[in-house]
Amino acid sequence: MRELVNPNLSVGGRAELCCELAKDFENKGEYEEAREVLSGLWPDIGERPRVKGLDQGIAAEVLLRAGVLTGFIGNSHEITDAQEQAKNLLSESLAIFEARKHKKKIVEAQIELALCYWRTSEFENALDLLRLALAQLPTDSELKAKAVLRFAIVEQHAGRLNDSLRLLTDHTALFEKITNQTLKGCYHQTLADVLENLWAANGPSEYLDRSLVEYSAASYHFEQAEHKCYLANVENNLGFLLYKVNHCQEAHQHLDHARRIFTNLKDRYAAAQVDETRARVFLKEKRDAEAEKVVRASLSILEKSDRQSLFTEALTTHGTALARLGHYSAAFATFRRALDLAQQSGDRNRAADVALSVFREMGDRLAIVERTKPLFGHSLSEQVRSLERDLIQHALEDSQGSVTYAARILGVDYQALTYMLKTRHKDLLKVRTPVRRRPRKQ
Repeated sequence: MRELVNPNLSVGGRAELCCELAKDFENKGEYEEAREVLSGLWPDIGERPRVKGLDQGIAAEVLLRAGVLTGFIGNSHEITDAQEQAKNLLSESLAIFEARKHKKKIVEAQIELALCYWRTSEFENALDLLRLALAQLPTDSELKAKAVLRFAIVEQHAGRLNDSLRLLTDHTALFEKITNQTLKGCYHQTLADVLENLWAANGPSEYLDRSLVEYSAASYHFEQAEHKCYLANVENNLGFLLYKVNHCQEAHQHLDHARRIFTNLKDRYAAAQVDETRARVFLKEKRDAEAEKVVRASLSILEKSDRQSLFTEALTTHGTALARLGHYSAAFATFRRALDLAQQSGDRNRAADVALSVFREMGDRLAIVERTKPLFGHSLSEQVRSLERDLIQHALEDSQGSVTYAARILGVDYQALTYMLKTRHKDLLKVRTPVRRRPRKQ
């Protein structure tokens, strides 16, 4: 930083030094500080960096750093079209590096461009770029570690958990060899995420123990790297996993740590997400009033973000707390809103989760709700009927038309669900599989 004010430093030399400093800040997750370092060359996100007159190699480096930061900051602040802007900057940088045959920088640009494609769910485009990068990295290095890590992350989010696990375990020695603490932390966190997801999908119980160990390792490395944001995320993940296995006291400790960090970083949305997790822990501890209060506060913040999935989860948690406190009408309205949001976003899995929560918390109390005053301009009877139909349809689709399995999903008996189909929801009879008539006994 002191060198930047050296009057003998050339324009190109100052630009090159700014890029080096920005990259150091990136490695600690201090993206706004990195952007500030580049502000003389790149005023703000959405503006083109001022690279006129710079050597082509330095200009490409400025474009690369601006593209990386646009992607990270745009993602965290949910800036519209930020990923497309990042792709354009990174693609321009890549083209210059390719023209200059700068192999190492070509690979770095490909890896960063792949991350932008991952953020926009263009998984195959991301994987194609990462394959190209890995083909040019025969020997172990930090760049190879980053390419492997991002390949595993894309595979994970594409639903290929076993492929992701295999890739990470095959490259254990590589991540033990590198010295970059942030990359080491990301490796352990990604491995923990994959193991947790496999365990949740009825995988071996040992995956749960391994996941807890990997999260703890990730926390250690992020602390060493002074990467506060990543450290807070891991602490939140640890709290959530410990809540799942009923270790509530330990969960609170990790959630406290995560919230302190996010509060210091002035990240209100991340802190609200931690509060939603804490509300779930309170519910497991049967501290329903505390859960309702905490999640209600988080809703007021999450509603202002564009992260509909997080808002839907918080609504479901709030509906659960309200139902357990006996506020059935308010609970029903909250669940209804969560289901509507999940359906609007096309997230059937989340809609099914909301459906399960409604039946679990209010299955035997929907009649009580019908006797209260109407909401949203429709009779509550109509809303109950509509909700009931949505839930049954989701259950039938998830069970491929089997009434038996749909009844199990909904927590009702076969006869009750059959009665609902034949009387109140005849239009759903076409979704169920044909009834098999049993042969008569001779």
